[in-house]
Amino acid sequence: MQLLNEEVRDFTRKKFEAELINPVNLVYFQKEKSPLIVPGREPQEDCGFCPETRQLLEELTGLTDKLKLTVFDVDKEPAKAAEYGVDKVPAIVVMGEKDFGIRFFGIPSGYEFMSLLEAIVDVSRGETELSQETKEALKELDREVNIQVFVTPTCPYCPMAVRLGHQMAMESPMVKAAMVEATEFPELTQKYEVFGVPKSIFNETLSLEGAVPEEIFLEQVLKAAGKLPS
Repeated sequence: MQLLNEEVRDFTRKKFEAELINPVNLVYFQKEKSPLIVPGREPQEDCGFCPETRQLLEELTGLTDKLKLTVFDVDKEPAKAAEYGVDKVPAIVVMGEKDFGIRFFGIPSGYEFMSLLEAIVDVSRGETELSQETKEALKELDREVNIQVFVTPTCPYCPMAVRLGHQMAMESPMVKAAMVEATEFPELTQKYEVFGVPKSIFNETLSLEGAVPEEIFLEQVLKAAGKLPS
């Protein structure tokens, strides 16, 4: 059974035809459930949405020859997971000729499906819609900034925060940005006290709640990078 209905498939195909320029590689990390039970070891933790996430990516790559899907298993290829900074699954890396630091942790369903499409388009085009002022500010970063944007599939405001993070990652090699599906990673939602979404975490210490304008989001990035007092 297909995850994308014909209307969504048609919309996506037309969007890709009109907007994709260069090839994009979707690097997908999953964890297969082991049928083996080893005495003295905990049963392997299940990755609840790994099969659905892989199916979603396979359906997307079937809509255009500009998309390629590469699949790794974190248990079988831990070195690859470490190389891409993947510490939880399901995980999607959206990259072109280089890795911009764009990540999705959890299945990008509901409103977050558009976040995935926009990330693919941005990477394919190799440019963002951020203001020139924001781009110039990001070029001055000399300290790494890790952004985690917590979302839920039913949040209509979350994609705005996710895309801002991803676009800023594209504009600066010092920035990495990830969508984190809050309900799939309850231990993280508890750790960062996520009571509402979107909630963006910058370098573990700074946070921002709600969908905010570009300049407010940038301000937190600059604070996390030590360019502004926090």
